[in-house]
Amino acid sequence: MDEFNDLNIEETPQPVSLFKLNFEKMIRDMRFVGAFVIIYGALTCLSIIGAIIGVPIIIIGLRIREAAEQFEIYKATNQAAALRMGFELQGKYFRLAKIIIIVSLVLTLIWFVFIFGLLISGFHTLYQLDGMDYNSIGLFSLM
Repeated sequence: MDEFNDLNIEETPQPVSLFKLNFEKMIRDMRFVGAFVIIYGALTCLSIIGAIIGVPIIIIGLRIREAAEQFEIYKATNQAAALRMGFELQGKYFRLAKIIIIVSLVLTLIWFVFIFGLLISGFHTLYQLDGMDYNSIGLFSLM
């Protein structure tokens, strides 16, 4: 990333390029995704168990918004340090998002195994009741 220190971008007016348009769109998209992730994390925090996952979700939303701010600073000032910081914050966002995705998948898998175990146990109990002689326990002796 040291090569960003050697950037000598002149401040003469340039025609709007496709790169600049895409760069500005990326910044807007990062802000939107950050706001959406923060709101989703806040809604997730409404339950006690959800707060375990909601707080890290809020943190990654803040990281992507901070990265968008750094890219905006770079766009306005051409400071290579702002560009570097934007990439570092964006990298932190993706790293944390990856961890949350993996943890969520593992918890979902555990949940499905738990539900499957309950269903198997319930079906096994129903199967055992199906073979039971109800007359011997007196349930249908009145009929």
